[in-house]
Amino acid sequence: MQITDIITQIEKTAPLPAAASWDCSGMQVASLRTDITTLAVCLDPSPESVRKALELKAGCILSHHPLLMQGRLPSRLDAYNMVLRELFCHDVALYAAHTSLDANPQGPASWLARELSLRDCALLEETFSDSAHTYGFGCAGTLPQPLAFQELCHKLATYISLDTAVFCGQPPATIKRLAYCTGSGSSLTKAAQKAKADIFITGDVKYHTALETELCILDAGHHSLEEEMMRRFAHELQESLADVHVHFIPSASPFTACLPH
Repeated sequence: MQITDIITQIEKTAPLPAAASWDCSGMQVASLRTDITTLAVCLDPSPESVRKALELKAGCILSHHPLLMQGRLPSRLDAYNMVLRELFCHDVALYAAHTSLDANPQGPASWLARELSLRDCALLEETFSDSAHTYGFGCAGTLPQPLAFQELCHKLATYISLDTAVFCGQPPATIKRLAYCTGSGSSLTKAAQKAKADIFITGDVKYHTALETELCILDAGHHSLEEEMMRRFAHELQESLADVHVHFIPSASPFTACLPH
């Protein structure tokens, strides 16, 4: 399949106009290849993930996180330099669907809302609208049945690892309405509270946010929430790209629990 057709399919779910203004979604590293038979999907374009993609003979790699948020010369022998060398040597393209994917409430960014059967869902922050959809970050919705905090954690643990998860604020006795944002969404805490959520699930919660919050926040981890999102996106792409082999490349969280469970 032509690489342009693959990118068109990716952008049906992750449209570039929906990306945040500060973001670097889109083509990261161009390639001379035009025909692609294997697409690798990963969370981070790390040297390890890129090597695994090359072992699978991928002609194109789709990552969630960009290679860099701001361009710079490959003047140091670091991970950035290593990834560039591997991609150039094997003539493999790299494309990132970052906030362009996060902002689509109809896409895999809302996987948790669908698994929990949330009703009356609303975006926490609207960013862009076209003739068909409204895009934005985060989601709040009502559970079909109220859950206790530990019940919610057990449900979440069936989908993602909670090995390094923490929470702040007072867990409510009963959770009826839930808000969440994949990745780093602590800046949306006030919006989650305004949406009348009983709890907010996200990653990368900062100390002062935790210290000052009036809402219970479950920091499930940046990696866990988005790793699952990309796994599901890979599955969706395999269904829509019949002539391409799509492989999801799993990765490990950079965080490790200090004490075994």
